[in-house]
Amino acid sequence: QVQLVESGGGLVQAGGSLRLSCAASGRTFSNYGMGWFRQAPGKMREFVAAINRRGTSTLYADSVKGRFTISRDNAKNTVYLQMSALKPEDTAVYYCAADYYGGTNGATSSYEYWGQGTRVTVSS
Repeated sequence: QVQLVESGGGLVQAGGSLRLSCAASGRTFSNYGMGWFRQAPGKMREFVAAINRRGTSTLYADSVKGRFTISRDNAKNTVYLQMSALKPEDTAVYYCAADYYGGTNGATSSYEYWGQGTRVTVSS
């Protein structure tokens, strides 16, 4: 089992920045690929960004490319999502997830463990 706890969400004005964190516990964090997903009200959960187990490869949704950066610190068992130039359409609950196979993956179904989410609201 892997337990994931997100933090760092909040209310921010359009154009602002936030950094989300996801702290992992349980099994060896560095074995897992990690992803960030989001779900806006009335919409399906969607992929945001992913990073492989060693932090050497990343993948982004087109909607966030150039604005968001995913990173990880395996010594701290933590993955981050730095969000900049935020837009109202980035408003959602953001979830981190762990993928046993360790790669970068944009498919929701590939992730075995999920956090409870942290809410991000971007005001216009």
